[in-house]
Amino acid sequence: MHLHILGICGTFMGGLALIARAAGHRVTGCDAGVYPPMSTQLSEQGIALIEGFAADQLDLKPDLFVIGNVVTRGNPLMEAILNAGLPYTSGPQWLGENILSTQHVLAVAGTHGKTTTSAMLTWILRYAGKAPNFLIGGVANDLGVSALYDPASPYFVIEADEYDTAFFDKRSKFVHYRPRTAILNNLEFDHADIFSDLAAIETQFHHLVRIIPEQGRIVLPDGDQALERVLSRGCWSKVVRVGLSDALHSEAISATAFTVKFGETSVGTIKWDLTGDHNRSNAVVALAAARHIGIDLETGIAALCNFGGVKRRMEVRGCVDEITVYDDFAHHPTAIQTTVEGLRRQVGSARILAVLEPRSNTMKLGTMAARLPDALQQADKVFCFGQKSGKHSLGWDPRAVLAPLGDRASAHGDIDELIHAITDSARPGDHILIMSNGGFADIHRRLLDTLATKHG
Repeated sequence: MHLHILGICGTFMGGLALIARAAGHRVTGCDAGVYPPMSTQLSEQGIALIEGFAADQLDLKPDLFVIGNVVTRGNPLMEAILNAGLPYTSGPQWLGENILSTQHVLAVAGTHGKTTTSAMLTWILRYAGKAPNFLIGGVANDLGVSALYDPASPYFVIEADEYDTAFFDKRSKFVHYRPRTAILNNLEFDHADIFSDLAAIETQFHHLVRIIPEQGRIVLPDGDQALERVLSRGCWSKVVRVGLSDALHSEAISATAFTVKFGETSVGTIKWDLTGDHNRSNAVVALAAARHIGIDLETGIAALCNFGGVKRRMEVRGCVDEITVYDDFAHHPTAIQTTVEGLRRQVGSARILAVLEPRSNTMKLGTMAARLPDALQQADKVFCFGQKSGKHSLGWDPRAVLAPLGDRASAHGDIDELIHAITDSARPGDHILIMSNGGFADIHRRLLDTLATKHG
């Protein structure tokens, strides 16, 4: 079958393209701004990419158009598909019906930590010899790619996103996955562009819970009130609750080592390069989910001791004159706070320069902007990219919002101005933490180059 994928360079749709190709389909695709690294990954697999959404792509005569959620009404190719009455479906629906229906699906849902936890769980399964299939919203250093599929493998780990499926299907993507094992990692308000409030997101999570079989398993942290409200609406599967009280904080050995304890029994120690309670919590739920398919805790712990992390999650991009530059995907106030606090535990009293791009729709709208001063409290200096009006405008004034931080915080509407401000402030021994869920104008490389010029 020939599939033509609209919006192919997104992480999910690009991963779906790789899976479809591995399943034996002919795959082509298009996007606005065909860009690496996904474009490179797809081209290497022989997948032809077309720039833009021109209506003449109907001439390809695919058997089915697979539509990503970046596609809206008014898209010229989509309008041509509708006018011609040609067959189309969403990416999540195609994946659910054609790939996941024959797999034991292990889905990782939640507001934060989906990518890292999915990568941890996939790595545990691989270490245990299960050779899992997977589709993750990032590239784990140990896995090398964001998606992999072999029909011979019965297991599939998937990052289960609550964002809507397509313009014609406003349910969350994850309702198409029908997991047998589900991690509900946490639940907070996010995606203010499509959800009116937290209750609306809870309803989508309840839809997910309703399709998990009786013999399935739900793993969630202790004490998450929003998730408990979801389960109180009806739950028919076994529930396993874990959390920091089971495994970590009081048992922490160092910033990068902790004893795993389930109940009153200590089962091993994880030593790795990751920091922060959030990663320790991610590890514990991944271990609990792996137990559902027979992987013992000792094997899971050994796997995590060899886990190399995920790109763009506290990834060190370079060091100049003892100034370390990190790249992190944090963009929600909770994720920003846990990331900064994790780095603080690691570096002690050394200076942290936090650089933030409020890029997600929720952050641009300013729905949770008031939480930023508290989230950034442990940073010594804060640089925010954006301003009330102009080229990089936000729906709020970052100078006013960050005013509680005093002269520690500044806002910049020009990327070159921002880079020079960071460079002027940086000194040997500093840790520059750059947080964004986008490319951020290649700031990491440009900043390292500018630091090298100044510091020699």
